[in-house]
Amino acid sequence: MPDRLHHESLYRGPQVLAKLASLPLAICGAGAVGSNLADNLVRHGAAKLRVIDHDRVEPHNISTQIYGEADVGVWKVEALRNALFRACGVEIESVRKTLDARNARTILKETGLIIDAFDNTASRQCVQDHARAAGTPCLHVGLFEDYCEVIWDEEYRVPRQVIATTDVCEYPLARNLVLLATTIASEVILQWLADSTRRSLSATLRDWVVQPVEKPAGA
Repeated sequence: MPDRLHHESLYRGPQVLAKLASLPLAICGAGAVGSNLADNLVRHGAAKLRVIDHDRVEPHNISTQIYGEADVGVWKVEALRNALFRACGVEIESVRKTLDARNARTILKETGLIIDAFDNTASRQCVQDHARAAGTPCLHVGLFEDYCEVIWDEEYRVPRQVIATTDVCEYPLARNLVLLATTIASEVILQWLADSTRRSLSATLRDWVVQPVEKPAGA
């Protein structure tokens, strides 16, 4: 009987899935992007996954994140760990902490790829500082209104603080944009594993445009 990765293996090839299974991944943030991306990557065959977050599930999370009503009040990383184990039998490492400059080196140690799925400037800056100091590949995934971006660290600029001072619970956010960003990020990661290509892409939901990110001046 074919296993749970049968169709994906036929499409990607077993070598790519083997690389994904052996890659130590760290997803920073278990919200809209982080929870859906963790779910998607595990269903592609990721087996060494660490997720960092310090928030609990709230009612407004249910429409855009993978959590259900029974998870309200539960720590997101714990709810995510339980959900992925039930779905795929994969035991992820859940880290219920706030990532900062004091603990980033410890929390993100022995990581082959860092995925920044945070929703605030300070945390994104912390991830970038650590990734660059450690020389670890890092992919940033962000959302705003009907726009999303998936950018490798060498082309990424942390958003200005003015964006992060707005309550993220007040952002307009469509579930389909979250899923689009998750799909793009997954494809970018799998292509990187397949042939080392690093594609940085942005997309807008309403006009269905997906395009390369313009490189910063001087890059």
